[in-house]
Amino acid sequence: MTTTTTDPEDLLRLEHQVCFALHSASRAFGGVYREALRDLDLTYPQYLAMLALWEHRELTVKRMGELLRLDSGTLSPLLKRLEAAGLVQRARSTEDERSVIVRPTANGTALRERARAVPLRIAATTGLDPDELRGLHGMLRRLTERLDGGAATADGRAPEQ
Repeated sequence: MTTTTTDPEDLLRLEHQVCFALHSASRAFGGVYREALRDLDLTYPQYLAMLALWEHRELTVKRMGELLRLDSGTLSPLLKRLEAAGLVQRARSTEDERSVIVRPTANGTALRERARAVPLRIAATTGLDPDELRGLHGMLRRLTERLDGGAATADGRAPEQ
């Protein structure tokens, strides 16, 4: 909520909901990323998967799901499409056959160079200066950590210390 009112009618106004502001911003980002990623022939979730692989070089499917906050039902088809496009390869781990390792292919690694312009394009589109973007990023990370940690009870009160 972005309001401090206790008026029940104001509490339930859509425009006062932080969750809706985040949802709206996320949808707007989706449109901007769709355009920015068109030349790479990637969807936004595929782009995130490639970012994770470029950073870590290889990941288990389980770890990638944790990093991207995606369940296996969402991640597996995404990885199949990336594999069909020749950008990643999947293989069973030799150490644990239950585990699948994902690595970028040579084409997937080469795509990284072309993707370098995407973050700059997105940052420019926001109209925020670098300090504002860093501040927003930090605030969103803290919010995520608090929500994941259950910093508020179901009735909206902070947990007792």
